[in-house]
Amino acid sequence: MPKMKTKSGAAKRFKVRASGSIKRSQAFKRHILTKKTTKSKRQLRGMTAVHAADEKSIRAMMPYA
Repeated sequence: MPKMKTKSGAAKRFKVRASGSIKRSQAFKRHILTKKTTKSKRQLRGMTAVHAADEKSIRAMMPYA
């Protein structure tokens, strides 16, 4: 049986934490930032956890993570 391939797009977007949960970066932080308040831009910094409903499909995309 051949090796499963990791989806390279998923590997760039998601990281698996030591606890096993998956983290992702926040959306809405790339462009059109002038109309967003400083507070909203500050709250979009950093990483957040992937929702439980999406974890199974993301793990299938990254079989060796």
